[in-house]
Amino acid sequence: MSKTISGFSKLSKSKKIDWIVNTYFSNTEEAKQVLKQYWSNNEKLQQLHDEFIENTITNYYLPLGVAPNFLINNTIYTIPMAIEESSVVAAASKAAKFWLDRGGFKTKVISTTKIGQVHFMYYGDFNKLQSFFERVKSKLIKQAKPITKNMEARGGGILDIELRDKTEGIKGYYQLHASFETLDAMGANFINSCLEQFAETFKNEALLFDGFSEEEKQIQIVMSILSNYVPDCLVRAEVSCKVEDLNEDNSISAEDFANKFIQAVNIAEIEPYRAVTHNKGIMNGIDAVVLATGNDFRAVEAGVHAYASRNGKYSSLTHAKIEDGIFYFWMEIPLALGTVGGLTGLHPLVKLALELLRKPSAKELMQIVAVAGLAQNFAALRSLTTTGIQQGHMKMHLMNILNQFEASDNEKILLTDHFKTNTVTHSAVVKAIEKLRNGA
Repeated sequence: MSKTISGFSKLSKSKKIDWIVNTYFSNTEEAKQVLKQYWSNNEKLQQLHDEFIENTITNYYLPLGVAPNFLINNTIYTIPMAIEESSVVAAASKAAKFWLDRGGFKTKVISTTKIGQVHFMYYGDFNKLQSFFERVKSKLIKQAKPITKNMEARGGGILDIELRDKTEGIKGYYQLHASFETLDAMGANFINSCLEQFAETFKNEALLFDGFSEEEKQIQIVMSILSNYVPDCLVRAEVSCKVEDLNEDNSISAEDFANKFIQAVNIAEIEPYRAVTHNKGIMNGIDAVVLATGNDFRAVEAGVHAYASRNGKYSSLTHAKIEDGIFYFWMEIPLALGTVGGLTGLHPLVKLALELLRKPSAKELMQIVAVAGLAQNFAALRSLTTTGIQQGHMKMHLMNILNQFEASDNEKILLTDHFKTNTVTHSAVVKAIEKLRNGA
């Protein structure tokens, strides 16, 4: 049977499913059952989910957990986290508890500027283009007033527009490089609307500019789009305490732990192979909160990893040092987040997550998200430099392995107890299950 179809998007939901299961699955009824068991019994709620994206056939569930006891700037938070990976929520919670009695997490927003660009081609005299831009700049902003009016009323809007010469990389390539303040909105739609208006005004005004030749008037707009690289939308999160206060593990002294921890961070600062995994751990915490609060984790990921490479080499996002007997661990990262718009007012669990966080502003959410990333990294490095990462991670992964083998409730109780004192590996769990089921 052909696996192409015309007019798929126009089919009803049930017809879409019929085509999919009949085309791709041998057991059509089982496939339908799997898809339908994740539908909500609440028709209104299901319709809401169906309309989030195109060609919806079912809902895809991720666990929503919480990590309590986060002391951030002297306020206690319970942080919502949506993620599928074992040990992430547990690690964040453990780090939160560790720092609860050591001053907690301190954060501050450094800047909140976001960027958008109009990319265009121009093959004439640059001095003429510069003169034209200086004349038209105020008009670009004025023509965008219908778009920016409401944002300006709240204190945001267009901050500046620059003309940038990029011809060193591509012949004839220039940019209108614009900066924005979007307050509690992530601002993608606002920024893109402004950029498209800039592009239209810029192109139309070029046709009327007497300083251009007829050829120079033909400016080609390539595209107008926001950038997810936001190095000037920065937040800092840090923890600190006396070195001797780090002593919570009998297997290592506080001083040895601090020095080993700092060495681990130093390695991630200079070794890209380690830095990628190091930063992935940070993003475990960040993405989980970004997703739970209805923000765009792909945009955040792209921007953060670009920032980690800003000096020409991919490096650690976190840093650590000892100074005057005090251990410091900190991170500065770019986070463009929103607490209004998008899914924040639509998805019931997103609204619940934001309420759990006391309905934060975008700046407050930036700080909370950064803390989740720093906590996750602290927990990972603490394990790596003491007991090793597998001991804690595999114990958390134990339940997943037991579920793979459809362990009964009684088997789960017995095997969980068994692995309290035995090393968890996939093969060890398989052997233990077989032994239990064979009555040995």
